Amino acid sequence: MSQSSQFSLLSQRRFSPFFWTQFLGAFNDNLFKTALMVTLTYDALSWTTLEPSLLNNLIPGLFILPYVVFSATAGQIADKVEKGRLSRFVKLLEVGIMLVAGIGWMTHTLWLLIAAVVGMGVHSTLFGPVKYAYLPQHLKPEELVGGNGVIEMGTFVGILLGQVLGALLVVHKPWGIELVAGASFAVALLGLVTSWRIPASPAPAPELQVSKNFIAESIRNLRFSAQNRTVFLSMLGNSWFWFYGALVLSQFPLYAKDYLHGDNSVFVLLLTVFSLGVGAGSLLCEKLSGHKVEIGLVPFGAIGLSVFGIDLYFASLAYTNTATVGAMALLQLPGTLRILADVVLIGVFGGLFIVPLFALIQTRCDPKHVSRTIAGMNILNALFMVAAAGVAILLLGQGFTIPQMFLVTALLNALVALYIFSLVPEFLMRFLAWLLIHTIHRVKTVDVDRIPDEGPAVLVCNHVSYVDAIVIGAASPRPIRFVMDHRIFKTPFLGWIFRTAKAIPIAPAKEDPFLMERAFIDIAEALHQGDLVCIFPEGKLTRTGDMSEFRGGISKIVERSKVPVIPMALRGLWGSVFTRDPGNVFERSLTRGLRSQLSLAVGAPVPPQEATPEYLYEQVSELRGDWK
Repeated sequence: MSQSSQFSLLSQRRFSPFFWTQFLGAFNDNLFKTALMVTLTYDALSWTTLEPSLLNNLIPGLFILPYVVFSATAGQIADKVEKGRLSRFVKLLEVGIMLVAGIGWMTHTLWLLIAAVVGMGVHSTLFGPVKYAYLPQHLKPEELVGGNGVIEMGTFVGILLGQVLGALLVVHKPWGIELVAGASFAVALLGLVTSWRIPASPAPAPELQVSKNFIAESIRNLRFSAQNRTVFLSMLGNSWFWFYGALVLSQFPLYAKDYLHGDNSVFVLLLTVFSLGVGAGSLLCEKLSGHKVEIGLVPFGAIGLSVFGIDLYFASLAYTNTATVGAMALLQLPGTLRILADVVLIGVFGGLFIVPLFALIQTRCDPKHVSRTIAGMNILNALFMVAAAGVAILLLGQGFTIPQMFLVTALLNALVALYIFSLVPEFLMRFLAWLLIHTIHRVKTVDVDRIPDEGPAVLVCNHVSYVDAIVIGAASPRPIRFVMDHRIFKTPFLGWIFRTAKAIPIAPAKEDPFLMERAFIDIAEALHQGDLVCIFPEGKLTRTGDMSEFRGGISKIVERSKVPVIPMALRGLWGSVFTRDPGNVFERSLTRGLRSQLSLAVGAPVPPQEATPEYLYEQVSELRGDWK
C-alpha cells in the first residue's frame, strides 16, 4: 500500500466517520482536561487550597480510574453490541457529561468539574475497545498498519489541538471559562453527528452474556489475554508507553512554569511539539514497516525513548534563563532548541514504539476476543497510568526535581524494554533484521504473499549467507522456526537469540544421530501446532555462490507432516561480507557498497506428495535465476 493510500482511507466511509468520531472525542477530552489543569496551575488560589503539583498528577489519575473499573465490562459490551450503535450511545453520554462540566464552570464548582473528569474517563473507557476492534473488521490486512498509523496520528493531533485550544481559551479574559464550556459542549454535539455515519460493524459475539461482576470479569479478561504470551507482553509494552507518557506529560505545566520560566504559551509549545512528534512517528511506521506489521520498530522506538529522555534531563540542566518568557521569546534563548528537539523526538520514537504493538495485538489475538483483549489492555494501561501518577507524587514528595523525573523515567524505560525483549526475542530478531535491510541492504520481495497468513508450511531456500534467516524472517508476515546447524547455538549472542526464538538445532547423522532425529521430531511438533518451519536443504553455506543439491531431509519431513512446501530463493547476497566468498572482505565491501540490493522471491506452494528434493531444487533454482 502506498503512502497516499494511507491517507485515502480518510475519504472512505468505512474509515472516515469513525476517524472523525474518535478524533473529536480525543480533542474534547483534552480541551476540557487541559483547561482545568491550566486553571489550577496558574489560578489555583481562586479554586482550591491544594498544591498545583498534586492536582496536576491527581486529575489525570482520576480520568483513567474508570479504565481500571469498567474496561472489562466495556470490552464485553463492544463484542456483544454493533459498534456503530455503541459509538452513538457513547457520544450521547459525552454530551451529557459536558453539560455537567458547563454547570461546574459557570458556578465555579470544582467538585462538578472533577466529576466531569471521571465521566469523560468513563466515556473513553467505553469507546476504547470499539476504537481498535473496529479497524480489523473494516481494513484489509495490508491496510492495518497504515490505518493504525492514521488513527494514532489523529488521536495525538486531536490531543494536541484540544490541549492547545483548552490552554488558550481558558486564559482569555474575561470570557475564558464561558468559551471552554461552550466549545466542549459544541465538540460533543459534533462528535454525535459524525457517529451517525459510522457503517454497521456486526458484533463478533452477540450471544455473549455481559458479566455484572466487573472485578471478576477484569481478572478473567487478563487471564485469557495472558494465554497468548506474545500478545500479553505486547499489551504490557503498550501499557508501559502510557506510564512513560503520563509521567512525562503530567509534569509539562510545572516544567514550563518553574523550570523554563515560561507563561502559558510555553506549556502549549511543549504540548505541540510532543504531539506532532507522536503523530509523525505514527505515520512513519507505514513507510518504515514496508506496509506490514513490523515489530522490529518497537526496540527502535524504545531506544529513542530512553536516549532522548536522558538528554532532556541534561538539556534542562544546561538551560540558564530565569526571566519569565513567552513561546516566541523562548525560541531565541540558548538551549531551547535542544530541549524542544528532545521533546519532539520522544514523541516520534513513542509513535514508532506503540503503533506496531497495536497492530500486533490486533492481528494475533483471538478474532472473537478482540474487543475484550483491547479492554484488557486498557485495564493494564489504566493501572500503569495510576501507578505513574503515584510514582510522580512519591518522587516529588521525596524532593526530586522535574528534570530528575525525566531521567528516572528514561532509565526505567531502558530496564523495562530489556526485560520485555528478553522474554520475547522475536522483537530483537525483527529489529536486527530491520537494521540489516535498512542499512546494509535494500531488500525487494517478490510474491511474499504466498507465505500463508495461518496454518503450517515448510519453507525451503538456498543457503547463501550467515544472515539468511534474518532476511527471511524480516520478509515473513509471521514468526518462523528455523532449522539451523547446532554449532550456531554455541555462539554467545546469536545462540541466545535463536534458542529463545525456538530455532531447531540439527546436526549431520554421522556427527550426532540423536540430535538429528530430535530435530525431525521437533519439526513435526512445530508443524502440528500450525507453525512455519524454514529449512536450508543444501545443509551448508555455499562456497561458490552456486547451489548444491538438496538433501533428503525434506522428504522425511513431508512424510511425517502432510503440509505444503513453499520454495524461496535469495538473490543478490553472494559476495557480501556475510558470505563465504573467498575474496577480500574490504574489497567486497567497497565493491558492493552500503544499501546494495538483494531479493527474496517466493514460489507457489508445492503439495507434499510432489515435494521431492529434486523438484524443489528445480523450483528454487528457477526462482533464483542467474542473480547469485
